[in-house]
Amino acid sequence: MQKLWRYTRETVNLGYEVQVIDNKITKVSFVNGCAGNAIGLAALIEGMEIDEAIKRLKGIDCKGKGTSCPDQLSIALERYKQKDK
Repeated sequence: MQKLWRYTRETVNLGYEVQVIDNKITKVSFVNGCAGNAIGLAALIEGMEIDEAIKRLKGIDCKGKGTSCPDQLSIALERYKQKDK
């Protein structure tokens, strides 16, 4: 099944579009932000189980903000899981 989710807060990214099929991340697109970081992060987590991506991304900090683009993506994935129940 295909699902899309958008979310962001306190980062330069305006949002994420995440496609999930059978609990695996199949596509990630970023709106705004650093293009190189977005492409690299997407390439690393595409094909990964949602829980593994959350585990790896959660808590990453950027410049002492208490969050980051990867951390916000983990929050988006957690919210997706909660809504999907």
